[in-house]
Amino acid sequence: MLSGCRPLTDEEIEKVKECFEGRYVLRDKALFIVGLKTGYRISELLSLRVRDVLGPKGEIADYVTVERRNVKKKTQGRTVPLHPEAKEALRAWLDEMERRGLLKPDVPVFLSQKKGEIRPLDKRSAWRILKNAFRKAGLSGKLATHTLRKTFARKVHEALGRDLFATQIALGHKNIATTVRYLSPSVEIINQAILRV
Repeated sequence: MLSGCRPLTDEEIEKVKECFEGRYVLRDKALFIVGLKTGYRISELLSLRVRDVLGPKGEIADYVTVERRNVKKKTQGRTVPLHPEAKEALRAWLDEMERRGLLKPDVPVFLSQKKGEIRPLDKRSAWRILKNAFRKAGLSGKLATHTLRKTFARKVHEALGRDLFATQIALGHKNIATTVRYLSPSVEIINQAILRV
């Protein structure tokens, strides 16, 4: 079975999207959706600056790159295409940042709410935000910030026709054994296969 935290089902994803609230609801929802749609680790997400997600004319970029220094193994950066839903969530949050006078190239996309400070959320704050949304959605099991990446892994693996090598590339893993650990067989798929035997 899967080690560490578990991925979310499609139904759970929809429930969680409705559970963000407060002054930073658009930021928190964007963090969740961009994490699900890029597969970035939480540290990679929190490293993003406004300049990383905006194109030259102020449009949301088609691709987002996390710089090498912000990637876990620091061997190379990782560029990911932005899903339309991620673009929409980012646009809503960046428009709010602009209304607040915060939309500047070097400002973190997932900005901390501490007054007087221009810095990104820290990992612990991101974990609390997601944990509260998971709880409000009534979810159980081991859920954490890495749940976003594990959900991405499962979904991209399915979309790639269960091609393990292509999934490894999508996740930016150096070792395919790491990719294998991310993926667990779906109990539903196993049960359906047993019924077909």
